[in-house]
Amino acid sequence: MNFLQKALNLQAETTAIRRDIHQHPEIQHEEYRTAGIVQKTLCHLGMEVKTGVGSTGVLGLLEGNGSGPTLMIRADMDALSMSEANEVPYASQVPGKMHACGHDGHVAILLTTARLLAEARETFPGRILFLFQPAEEGGFGALKMLEAGALEWARPDYSLGLHLWNEMPVGTMVIHGGPLMAGAQIFEVEIQGKGGHGALPNLAVDPVLAAAQVTVALQNIVSRSISPLESAVVSVCMLHAGTASNVIPASATLKGTMRAFTPEIWAILNRRFVETVENTARACGCEAKIIFEDPILSTTNDERIARLTRDAALELLPDAIIDQKHQTMGSEDMSIWLNEAPGCFFFLGSANPDKGVNYPHHHPRFDFDEDALPIGAAVLANAAVTILKASA
Repeated sequence: MNFLQKALNLQAETTAIRRDIHQHPEIQHEEYRTAGIVQKTLCHLGMEVKTGVGSTGVLGLLEGNGSGPTLMIRADMDALSMSEANEVPYASQVPGKMHACGHDGHVAILLTTARLLAEARETFPGRILFLFQPAEEGGFGALKMLEAGALEWARPDYSLGLHLWNEMPVGTMVIHGGPLMAGAQIFEVEIQGKGGHGALPNLAVDPVLAAAQVTVALQNIVSRSISPLESAVVSVCMLHAGTASNVIPASATLKGTMRAFTPEIWAILNRRFVETVENTARACGCEAKIIFEDPILSTTNDERIARLTRDAALELLPDAIIDQKHQTMGSEDMSIWLNEAPGCFFFLGSANPDKGVNYPHHHPRFDFDEDALPIGAAVLANAAVTILKASA
């Protein structure tokens, strides 16, 4: 089946879905309207559907022709709490909220993929679980869906997903095995000192000074404890202390993130982080309390499923440029699904400077070339069939 031609024939409908969702952005765990669109579409395609999974998550199950493995295809649905600066007819109609990361496109792509595969259900074995996830942007949406039993209904053997990627031109792709996106862990450090008058620092124990020393010292972890041939990031992104210009506060708080790809580097980061924070604070006469949030694992692809996905993409687009090395220190909770079912998460280039749609993700003027929509739908559909047939 020529999935690409069929997806191109449906491009106007896919674009309309994307623009409708873009005009009505919903942030983490509030994706009720978007979930309603998904539910209606999947039901219309004759699928059994479950809603309200892990808040607003939606599942749809498509039976193929005969026994075989189960493949899950995932899309995220949430927008961001930020105001849109684009002046386009489909701009956000909700003040302070916008789709600035392409999730509106992900939903539209997967709904079209579902339509393509529903029409082709006699051509592949097994079954396909369509998973529409809330709250990828910091709301632990994948974890909440998993804890709610999202995979108990139809336990997947393999998983698949994509992300529109404005770091690359439309039509290019990043598909490879191994780590694609870094794991991430948010930290909070409370440094406790002793407050006092700004004119008499000798009678106080200054937590602001300690916080400043800790911030600088943390930058030594990557430069001096991690091999130059490996990748890691430690970023202090928030520092709060004090309420008056002449009062040394009793405490200061740091917040930030650590990122890495492999368990070995994570072990070094965690050990050196604790040592650096506690010892530096103590050297300043303060005590430090460290709180780590649950980490997001690195988004790591299965080598075989990545190869099958790449083959499927090239079958449709023989001249496509497919990068097999690109990685990013950004993180994604698709990693949770990949940890449950080996699979492939890939990037689909979506930038086009000629159309003025080349702003980065999470920018108030983020937008993407909608010519990426049929490409994404067709590649997902062809990859799904390829994986199921090769694994039956």
